[in-house]
Amino acid sequence: MANVIMHVDLNYFFVRCEELKNPKLVNKPVMIGSLGRAGIVSTCSYKAREYGVRSGMPSYKAKELCPSIIMCPGDFNFYSLMSKEFFAYCHTYTSKVEKASIDECYMDITNVIKNKNPELFLKEFQRKLYKKTGLMCSIGVGPTRFLAKMGSDLKKPMGISIIRKKDIKDKIFPLPVNDFFGIGKKTAPKLKSLGVHTIEDLYNFINKVEGQEYFGSFYEYIKSALEGTSDNQIYLEYPDPKSISHTSTLMNDTDDEDEISRVLYLMSKDVSEDAKAERLKGKTIQLILKDTEFQTHNKSHTLDKASNDAEVIYKVANSLYIKNFLNKTFRLVGVALQNLVPLHESNVQLSLFEDAPIDKVSDVINQVNRKFNRKVVDKASIMLKEKKHVNK
Repeated sequence: MANVIMHVDLNYFFVRCEELKNPKLVNKPVMIGSLGRAGIVSTCSYKAREYGVRSGMPSYKAKELCPSIIMCPGDFNFYSLMSKEFFAYCHTYTSKVEKASIDECYMDITNVIKNKNPELFLKEFQRKLYKKTGLMCSIGVGPTRFLAKMGSDLKKPMGISIIRKKDIKDKIFPLPVNDFFGIGKKTAPKLKSLGVHTIEDLYNFINKVEGQEYFGSFYEYIKSALEGTSDNQIYLEYPDPKSISHTSTLMNDTDDEDEISRVLYLMSKDVSEDAKAERLKGKTIQLILKDTEFQTHNKSHTLDKASNDAEVIYKVANSLYIKNFLNKTFRLVGVALQNLVPLHESNVQLSLFEDAPIDKVSDVINQVNRKFNRKVVDKASIMLKEKKHVNK
């Protein structure tokens, strides 16, 4: 029996979270981002899209297109909380859930959907998710990851698309080439200049010598994807006792230094918090990047002294990015803390005006937060940096 892969994509997730906090925003043109000249639209509501506003657009342009647009700076702590509720809900159906980003996942429902009406099952999944969390989703189902992902993009919001191998020519081939999952924004115009406008054109192109030469090793992926024989596995994340890592798939492929640095900061903070919770420090910090052709790039740096401090992790990871990958386009960004060692606590008494090494300060802060079982104090530098990044 072929695997049944389901891709669940939350609809306008950040905006929907803002609507849940403030119902007055429902059916209003809303964008997440800032309105400065350097501001970028992170995402926007469907109402805003009616005016031509799109993700990745400069904020001033969005304001020109829709003068009444409502700007929300972004509440990433709340988005993270709602994301956890979403994944907890998915796990009530199956343990085979693979997180693709903060608002999407792949699920293997081969055994779950057996002997059930697929349409009714998927509608019930959407209904219960909305009732439990207030979140809406589009769903794609297919025998491969690629077809499931393509299916979830076909109908939004609250769409359901089932794509079987026999449906590829009717449902996938007529789509524009830029809808092919894996073709980046920079590649699509180049393909169109070669006469490749639809996914059917793409399939015909890769079956020619010049197409195979153009794509190189990526040719095999495109061919298997469009013949319905590509990857059909769910990859579960198992904790590595020698490493703590966090990655994030970006909303749009980007080479924007500010956006990549912002995500690196958030990932560094998550790694730091996990390390502190596990009472561990690490000597090696690794930068993880995945480009538009799904190739992974890693760079690492080993510290003189083990640390679990968010500032230290971020500074090293961001330095590795700037030194090695500036101006290159990526779809995934991540940070890992490696060569872990147990945290040896010391009850340090500091005077009000006494300087202390950065990790000593962190240890004292951690002790206070653990005592109250919640974050009651943090470094001023961390709080200021977090505010800066959230408001970008």
